[in-house]
Amino acid sequence: MLAEKFKSLLKKKTPEQLDTHYNEMEKAEPEKGDFLAMVIAAFITFLPVLIVTLAVIFGVIWLFFGR
Repeated sequence: MLAEKFKSLLKKKTPEQLDTHYNEMEKAEPEKGDFLAMVIAAFITFLPVLIVTLAVIFGVIWLFFGR
């Protein structure tokens, strides 16, 4: 069953099938909890990078001025 779905994804699509697919994707409305899920995903993605960046900046400042 799952293998059939993967095989159907790998098949070449006709332009009409692609147009139909893209039109269906454009019509899709966000569900009730989608915004909260996107905000949580953004925090999970950007917060570790922000923490590491700030740690490097403060570490360099400490090395030059704090010692």
